[in-house]
Amino acid sequence: MTIDNRTDRELWDTARGGDGGAFGLLFDRHARAVYNHCFRLVGSWGAAEDLTQAVFLLAWRKRARVRLTNDSALPWLLGVATNVVHSHHRSVTRWLRTTQRLPIEDIPDHAEDVARRIDDERRMTELLAAVRELPRNQREALSLCVWSGVSYADAAAVLGIAEVSVRARVSKARARLRDQLTAPVVALTTPEEAL
Repeated sequence: MTIDNRTDRELWDTARGGDGGAFGLLFDRHARAVYNHCFRLVGSWGAAEDLTQAVFLLAWRKRARVRLTNDSALPWLLGVATNVVHSHHRSVTRWLRTTQRLPIEDIPDHAEDVARRIDDERRMTELLAAVRELPRNQREALSLCVWSGVSYADAAAVLGIAEVSVRARVSKARARLRDQLTAPVVALTTPEEAL
């Protein structure tokens, strides 16, 4: 890393001609001071970072029209930073005034939905525990016909048994589940029965 001994005025004059490297050196020299100044004025790290970027972007855009009056660019940059912060405060104030005039939306009460969801989860846990207790052949038929929506005929083909056997297994599974469960479960209806 080489140290550049040029003054800010010399770097600024070079940057005025479009030399991004010279402007980068000015940024490296003064970004921390500009950031600290912005932070002290706004009290937010994130906003200070954004405002520091805005200061140097504005400085780059105005570089051809600005002539430094002394050898340091820092006083001018801090003046720009102060103006950028004031503009930021005005924007925030306008935004707050605008949002305060907006009508307040009715916020729906989700308590019933949450309670229903918790109850559904509890019932589903109970149902799954009861299904695990079924014999395997009933569990497979129930899963295919009731939960996967497969017709009795297609389930019979998948299981390699007669359709009447699938119907019997589903019927036995439902009967056992009805005896074991405390509340009726809508999920035990096949698509064919729902019609």
